[in-house]
Amino acid sequence: MAKSNPHNKERLNTSLLNESNAILRGLDDTRLQFVSITKVELNKDKSVATLYWDTFDSTKKEDTKKALDSSLSKIRTLLAAKLSLRAMPQLKVIYDNQYEAESHISKILDLESGRMNSSVADEDD
Repeated sequence: MAKSNPHNKERLNTSLLNESNAILRGLDDTRLQFVSITKVELNKDKSVATLYWDTFDSTKKEDTKKALDSSLSKIRTLLAAKLSLRAMPQLKVIYDNQYEAESHISKILDLESGRMNSSVADEDD
């Protein structure tokens, strides 16, 4: 049994990422106006591609998720035409909360840093 080339999988991930974002820009649904695909992961046999997405307006995540779900078949069709694959993977979308998590961690670190600085100042007095 031949092993799959990891470079081909990475190249396909990159192509799916770039083309998905380009397709999103061309769709008429205004709910998808500020959506970006942040990462793509193919499963081992390349039958399913998970598209991780984020939006600039996190208050509209639910509406955006519904819009993405309703547009998946169109996105998949357009991707298949653009990428000329033998078998186009099924698409799955998951919200990418990486930036929210990073922001939360930064706030915690800033609070701790402020506490450390005030306790050092108290010791100096």
